[in-house]
Amino acid sequence: MGPFRWERRVEFCETDAAGIAHFSSLFQYMEQAEHALLRSVGASVFSHDEHSVTWPRVHVQADFLGPATFEDTVSIEVRILKIGSSSIRYGFALHGPRGPVAKGESVSVCCRRVRDPNGMVTLEKVSVPASLHSALTPYLA
Repeated sequence: MGPFRWERRVEFCETDAAGIAHFSSLFQYMEQAEHALLRSVGASVFSHDEHSVTWPRVHVQADFLGPATFEDTVSIEVRILKIGSSSIRYGFALHGPRGPVAKGESVSVCCRRVRDPNGMVTLEKVSVPASLHSALTPYLA
């Protein structure tokens, strides 16, 4: 199938004094594109249902390749690099009107929210649901 593609515009509040998208904004774009991919296959990174799973990130990295400036449209490609037993490794490529902006990766772990005896919510690592594994397989690089 190829990569999942999602676009967004660089907002003024996401830029530095030079009008270039701040590096931290690019990480947010990657996360937003991941969420868009999951929504496109009927999943989410969070639900208030106590039996649902959530996906904390345990690793992120990026190489910045060129500027994206205020009001540029940035296209984000998302590929699934690996679906493990309890984690997913994503690959991202960001492109703007002047060419490549960044490339990056993240790893998210599938967790279930659990209440301890004191009512505190903790996370417990669980297996990637089979239905999600199947839905994401077409995006494997």
